[in-house]
Amino acid sequence: MNLVSRNLAGRLSLVAVGMTKRARIMMVAVIAGVYVATCIGLTLSQRALIYHPCHESAAVREAKARAHQFEPWYNATGEQIGWNRRSKTQPTAGQMLILHGNTGCALDWAHFADALQTIAAYDVFLLEYPGYGGRRGSLSQDRIFHAATESLALLDREQKVYLVGESLGTGVAAFLAGSFPKTVSGVLLIAPYNNMTAVAQYHLRIFPAGWMLRDKFQSDQYLQSYSGPVGFLLGLYDPSHGPKKLWIEPGATHDAVHQPKLAWWTEALEFLNSAWSYRSSTLSVRYD
Repeated sequence: MNLVSRNLAGRLSLVAVGMTKRARIMMVAVIAGVYVATCIGLTLSQRALIYHPCHESAAVREAKARAHQFEPWYNATGEQIGWNRRSKTQPTAGQMLILHGNTGCALDWAHFADALQTIAAYDVFLLEYPGYGGRRGSLSQDRIFHAATESLALLDREQKVYLVGESLGTGVAAFLAGSFPKTVSGVLLIAPYNNMTAVAQYHLRIFPAGWMLRDKFQSDQYLQSYSGPVGFLLGLYDPSHGPKKLWIEPGATHDAVHQPKLAWWTEALEFLNSAWSYRSSTLSVRYD
């Protein structure tokens, strides 16, 4: 009886081992399937994850513009591409092109204009990206860069042109500065990033973000072609070759930097203007 029991127990053990191997193979197959499906899902939906335009009606946008004394800004074909608020003081200190973040619409950055025009007589322009704020067009890096290039060309070349980018808009500002270095007099980057691939990889650590991502916003590469002054608020790495300065807001989150204090705007503008004068006199100045 003991011998029969031992034989039966041995056979059951072999069966259990076989089932365990099959279960492991099935588990690996399921995990692999879920991983691949997630990669595909993230790849297909990536732009919905990156871009979050507002969905306000035209009436709401127009009321908001009136409240902030902004006028519609049109391109050569009569399409509205954003908003502008000219300085009441002439002559102006220059033109500020504001390139906003990935959430909301251009008028949500009206407080940037308030701060800038409190400090000096700037003409301020808010670019609305295609797909944002009622503007026609699909959401993509290429469309945004095309719109930004068009907006820069519409500004007065006889006056200084400064770029202010926030979050996603820092990649747009870096692109313009690197593509048109002789046109841009200075750049302020608020809550910047090296490139979107690094951002995606940080949030999706187990996925091949570099292969999946289509809109890479490679700020670190764009700025290599720009030698003008660049100011960073909460930047950790700067590949540009010109005068530079880094501001760090202690204890502030990414979203909190969306509301820079007036004192920072004052200091940042002083840096851009002083760096410009140094560059004009061919002095080599580096800000640490």
